[in-house]
Amino acid sequence: MKHTISVLVENRFGVLSRVAGLFSGRGFNIESLTVAETEDAAVSRMTIVTRGEDRIIEQINKQLNKLIDVIKVVDVTAEEHVERELLLVKLNAEEKNRAEILRMVEIFRGKIVDVSAKSYTVEISGGDRKIEAFIEMIRPLGMQEMARSGKIALPRGTGSSISKAKKPKSGG
Repeated sequence: MKHTISVLVENRFGVLSRVAGLFSGRGFNIESLTVAETEDAAVSRMTIVTRGEDRIIEQINKQLNKLIDVIKVVDVTAEEHVERELLLVKLNAEEKNRAEILRMVEIFRGKIVDVSAKSYTVEISGGDRKIEAFIEMIRPLGMQEMARSGKIALPRGTGSSISKAKKPKSGG
């Protein structure tokens, strides 16, 4: 089963490497990984998508919690949460395809973010199903390049995950 794990970490050099090393060292695959600062510049949020049985995910969570720079680990899969992904795709914009590309972008509530004589670069954001559906619809029109951000996720409800998190650990 696919799991989305949200990890709050201290925003320090080497944290990403240690988290990735934990996964690779134990033979766990990361399907997607996004990392960025939170509203507190000293804290970053990692959103990790991985697959595994519940006992494997439980082991991953325990191992993550043992890392010195980890503040909080939450498997948001079973919780009410909001998740999104960003897709940038460069499409062949031949005269015969332009109207169809514009129609697809409108249907999927996307944006054309760059135009050249022979290509359109399109931005789409949404859940997995929306991203996959858009890719399948535009694939016959000719994709030149594609980049996906990986999933980001936040629990639903009020309050900050950071304010509920334990204070950063001391040490290095």
